[in-house]
Amino acid sequence: MTAARMRDDRERRPEQGDRDEGRYVDEDEYEEISAAEAAREGLRQIAGLTGKDPLGVTSVQPTDDGWLIGVEVVEDHRIPASTDLLGLYEVDLDMTGSLLGYRRTRRYQRGKGDGG
Repeated sequence: MTAARMRDDRERRPEQGDRDEGRYVDEDEYEEISAAEAAREGLRQIAGLTGKDPLGVTSVQPTDDGWLIGVEVVEDHRIPASTDLLGLYEVDLDMTGSLLGYRRTRRYQRGKGDGG
């Protein structure tokens, strides 16, 4: 992440306790994120929350409240790698990229995701 990007993030997302003239920061003051930014944030959140190795983003869907991001992760590394156990997670983000929730929707062996 570049220094300019980090500065922009700090300006866009005030600290939780920040107040402006005696009032709490309004969500309208936050900047909405793009689909690409939501995908990166969903990937980052799953890696941090589960401690698993993310393989990549599988889907990005806008919702009424933000974004629903699909992320595939390696649940269990096995030998050979073709027998790894994978998981598909859904990450729910609001319009500003803040985590609302996540859940694992599927668990499957590598190479047998759709066909079973």
